Amino acid sequence: MAIADDLRMIAQQERELAFANFDEADAWQLGQFLREWGQTNRAPIAIDVRTFNRPLFFAALPGSTPDNTDWIRRKCNVVDRYRRSSYAIGLEMKAKGATLEERYGLPLRDYAPYGGAFPIVLDKTGVIGSVTVSGLDQREDHMLVVTALCTVLGLDAKEYRQDIILPMPPLTD
Repeated sequence: MAIADDLRMIAQQERELAFANFDEADAWQLGQFLREWGQTNRAPIAIDVRTFNRPLFFAALPGSTPDNTDWIRRKCNVVDRYRRSSYAIGLEMKAKGATLEERYGLPLRDYAPYGGAFPIVLDKTGVIGSVTVSGLDQREDHMLVVTALCTVLGLDAKEYRQDIILPMPPLTD
């Protein structure tokens, strides 16, 4: 799939995957869905759900490393700064043939424009935080988060997914 196609799909995801309300219970449900998927698929992932400057859910599954936690921090910084998914920002930089460091002076040790961090959007308010996965290929990290958001929001994930098909467990409380 071309970068332009991915950017169009991500723009739709960012516009439409929004919560009417979001609280600690929603963060738990979102994080728990991702954790259950990771356990079912023996994926070495770390998961983070947060509002800005307030962690609400974190899990590091077997096989994940401290590097995954640092990737989460760096990907979250991209969402915090741009209020967009880290994957979209990375694809935009790739299309421009630039890096965040070259274009904006942002150190790569603090900003990771790679897939896996997605904004948590509250209707009529805007971006209030992020949900992040680290441990898979960057596109798979992104699509896993999108699928989890769709599931929690009660949307058909097939309408928001690109060509990656990840097996998903049912959502549980």
